[in-house]
Amino acid sequence: MLPVDPLSRLRHRLLTHAPNGGMQAAAALPDLRLIRNEQPYSNHCGAYEPCVALIVQGRKRLALGGTLLDYGPERYLIASMELPVTAALLEASPERPYLALALRLNPREIASLMLEAPPTAAAGRADDDRALGTGAVTPPLLDAFDRLLALLDQPEDIPALAPLIQREIHYRLLCGEAGARLRQMATAGSPSQQVARAVALLNQRFDQPLRVDELARAAGMGASVFHQRFKALTAMSPLQYQKALRLSEARRLMLSDRLDAAAAAYRVGYESPSQFSREYARRFGAPPARDIAALRERETA
Repeated sequence: MLPVDPLSRLRHRLLTHAPNGGMQAAAALPDLRLIRNEQPYSNHCGAYEPCVALIVQGRKRLALGGTLLDYGPERYLIASMELPVTAALLEASPERPYLALALRLNPREIASLMLEAPPTAAAGRADDDRALGTGAVTPPLLDAFDRLLALLDQPEDIPALAPLIQREIHYRLLCGEAGARLRQMATAGSPSQQVARAVALLNQRFDQPLRVDELARAAGMGASVFHQRFKALTAMSPLQYQKALRLSEARRLMLSDRLDAAAAAYRVGYESPSQFSREYARRFGAPPARDIAALRERETA
């Protein structure tokens, strides 16, 4: 028998459907990711696409530039553009695994709902421009996520019901603390959309030299305004953003493809292996060889 409250039901559904060891797409719901981990970790590099993430059990800390963000089941996370982050899993064990889910956001759905949402949906802190933030989890939002995950046990209902429930989730977010952030994301010509174009260019060409004026042209802004807007949204300068992408990809190449530090450095665009090693140690707390050895040891533990 299923638990009565939605959070406990979500926990039950994730324990049933989410395999241990990280993130996996739900095949029947391609916009949904299920996450389960039984061990804490730190200094894990990843990229957030535009999404809403909900922790059902456990706690997580994200670092974006110099900003730290802790959240758990009482707060959802919103990322309104692609962002490179460093994550730490604060609470996870075999007895109480970290359980979470993430749903990709649809700007077109948000734009459509903006015409129907009440005026209060426009509320938000005008001084918080970051593309990464949290909001309070409400019972209606929790209930909608529970109904979405319930479809994994009723796949024949997915074509008819999943689009309706996902639209409801977007509506609940638009009417909550994330409303202003989502409106920026979906409004044509907004600073968020303009900077997102430059972010897309950085993600495509992070291993190549890119000048700020080139990125500013992609965003349709003057260089000084672009630099200011970019940092307000991402908590990083364009150069710091590119560096984060390069170091994360180099770490992946050393861990997964077994490249040595010099080869990984050249592959992601560094011309000096010594500069790469210094910046790598500054970001991850250890030189490349020692960091990769520790990661491999953790994976086999």
